[in-house]
Amino acid sequence: MIVPDVIASYDLVPSLLDPDGFTRRLEEGFAAGRFPDVDIDSVHIEWRNWFNPRFLRTPASSIPEIAGIRTAILGSAWLVLITIGFAVPVGVGAAIYLVEYAKPSRLNDFIQTNIYNLAGVPSIVYGMLGLAILVRALEPVTSGAIFTTGPPPSDNGRTILAAGITLGLLTLPVVIISAQEALTAVPNSLRNAALGLGATRWQMVRSHVLPVAMPGILTGSILAVARAIGETAPLILVGAASFITVDPTGPFSKFTALPIQIFQWTSYPQEEFRNIAAAASLALLVLLLVLNAGAVLLRNRYTRKARW
Repeated sequence: MIVPDVIASYDLVPSLLDPDGFTRRLEEGFAAGRFPDVDIDSVHIEWRNWFNPRFLRTPASSIPEIAGIRTAILGSAWLVLITIGFAVPVGVGAAIYLVEYAKPSRLNDFIQTNIYNLAGVPSIVYGMLGLAILVRALEPVTSGAIFTTGPPPSDNGRTILAAGITLGLLTLPVVIISAQEALTAVPNSLRNAALGLGATRWQMVRSHVLPVAMPGILTGSILAVARAIGETAPLILVGAASFITVDPTGPFSKFTALPIQIFQWTSYPQEEFRNIAAAASLALLVLLLVLNAGAVLLRNRYTRKARW
């Protein structure tokens, strides 16, 4: 079995401007004896692209030549699903109550002020909240022990469920604010027309206000979730594993995520790990671009429906 070994690396910009320079560097290195452990007659040199399909399909490894980000991508996907499933319904429901049902009062002004304040709280504070409440106080729930009579799916609360709800709490104020702005932008004449025709307040909100406000709600919600996917501090506090090779199979699984994997690789002294950390960063950027593109497509789709 032939195991690939990285002799030297070449940066992206020089490889594009001077592709033959890498070969010259290797020849000069062999001539100067910089690679004493390598037999030049048995070396087969090939260009290696760190960001490739194999890199996306392979789990993490302590050997940079064969390491991948499959487990991190699956962990991030689970986090996205749980974050959206928690933050969007709760945030939109809270916005509907505050805009359509709540009457002006000191209590509502206090709630509104705190929502704006929570949107500016550092993410590490939410991580401490998740550690104290979700991981420790609610450990029977987040570990899955309360849902089974046999051995729990996890031995503690440091699971995807706890991390997803923590990120959901982080994005919740932004989702509420963006949904409020979208609901407030709906003309009052539309509300008055629905109520004048005999519709109840909930029928007016469900059938007339929400379809018009849906593009703004979806755009703000997905952008808020996309911001949370790049967070590292809350995931570290709630127990994201820095090295794991087992794919997550459910909300009670141990997990890692792309930001955690990048953080771990950049802390290693080997240059190869910094290269694959850069490749993982590109994968994270692609994931964020996909989420943002999804927000644009959904907004355009609901905008066309509202015009019809």
